[in-house]
Amino acid sequence: MSDFWASLKRQCAEGSSMIRLLYINVGVFIVLKLVSACLVLFNVSPVVFQSYLELPASLPLLIRQPWTLVTYMFMHLQVFHLFFNMLCLYWFGRIFLEFHSQKQLVGVYILGGLGGALFFILAYNLFPYFRGSVDTSFLLGASASIMGVIVSAAMAAPNYPVRLFLFGELKLKYMAIVMVVISMLGVTSGNAGGEFAHLGGAAIGYLYATGLRRGKDMSRPVSKLMDKLANLFRRRPKVKVYKDNRSKYHYAKSDAEYNQEKAANNAAIDKILDKIKRSGYASLTAEEKRQLFDRSKNL
Repeated sequence: MSDFWASLKRQCAEGSSMIRLLYINVGVFIVLKLVSACLVLFNVSPVVFQSYLELPASLPLLIRQPWTLVTYMFMHLQVFHLFFNMLCLYWFGRIFLEFHSQKQLVGVYILGGLGGALFFILAYNLFPYFRGSVDTSFLLGASASIMGVIVSAAMAAPNYPVRLFLFGELKLKYMAIVMVVISMLGVTSGNAGGEFAHLGGAAIGYLYATGLRRGKDMSRPVSKLMDKLANLFRRRPKVKVYKDNRSKYHYAKSDAEYNQEKAANNAAIDKILDKIKRSGYASLTAEEKRQLFDRSKNL
């Protein structure tokens, strides 16, 4: 079991951003299922717990739970929902990474999710059709984020061939268009909120790709924020404490400084020892004798 966790930790640390996103989504799903099972055993409905992670359409509730703007895009409650989304992330994430960097993938994933959240909230609060269901509607899943990845990848490589079971080979641009059209046709369906979120993610993917062509990378602020968050949990480099015999103070030195000074001291001692071999101990100066004496005390 320890080998399994060590291997998993290594893959998370050394794997691509796509692999890390897959692990995060799967990990969140497993934790949600375990917590929900424990709550059910105590006759507590897991819906209350889940509502703290889902994105609400209600603006007053969103103000009280702003973190749901991010948590919802990593949250799945059904195995099939998770499987299909992760399969799409794997397929299209690989294509995306052929033309973009690892950090850009994470940036587009987050921005696509935020774009999906914006479209979802606006739709439910602007269109009279959803007026009676605002307070009871929630959004979850990585679909909007993945739509952002798909559309941006399609704009980077529109003629990229994709093989589909039963459909044969299809260019990536046509696949992206079909997926956007399907979402547009479903904005009044039972999954209306999800379809609006897909359109929001697709819009972000389009804006990202067009901005990149003009030399503007929308994912850069997200990358900088992620780097800052990662640095908070990164282990600080160790330093060695060196005591200078000529002073009562201590100085903190880095490993490089310590090793460099140690090498210089060793070279000086070797030079003194060579001088003793050639001319004897009496030939040493007072400073050389002091250096030799200090070195003998530290052995």
